[in-house]
Amino acid sequence: MSQEENFKRFVELRLGVSDLEIELSTRAEAQHATDLMAAQTQATLDVFSRDLDAFLYDRRPFLDAVARLCRDNRKARIRFLVQDPSPAVKNGHRFIELARRLSSSIALRQPHPDYRFYNEAFLVADDCGLIHRPLADRFEGTANFYSPVEAGRKLDFFTEVWERSEEQTEFRRLYL
Repeated sequence: MSQEENFKRFVELRLGVSDLEIELSTRAEAQHATDLMAAQTQATLDVFSRDLDAFLYDRRPFLDAVARLCRDNRKARIRFLVQDPSPAVKNGHRFIELARRLSSSIALRQPHPDYRFYNEAFLVADDCGLIHRPLADRFEGTANFYSPVEAGRKLDFFTEVWERSEEQTEFRRLYL
């Protein structure tokens, strides 16, 4: 199956409507699913990431979708838990700069050390869409645009970790 044919699987997917689990086996599929889900998000986006996955979140389509969400919905809430923010900060990850500019809508935290061995990555959109990568350092996983039960489980875990985590100085702008 060509990449173009493969992406056609995503064309009809609608956040909050399409209950179909899609296997993500390539980097391009993971990017496409992430971009599409982010573009359809209306209110909340919660992401658990090992290192702020530049291959997903430091790309123009994703950044534009998040900026649009914040612009179109003043009550939008975007939360990222990032296990190791150092590489992203060091490499000038554009999402960090976007979060600094839109700090009323976007928050970044580093998980409490009790969760340092958690090696999954996921994105929950509007409490129902879920992209899950069982191994955080790989792009393989699944996407489902309407999976409220599984998304709810991930969101419960995310909230537990979020409440025990603190904002890190690496995420804040330094004024010298």
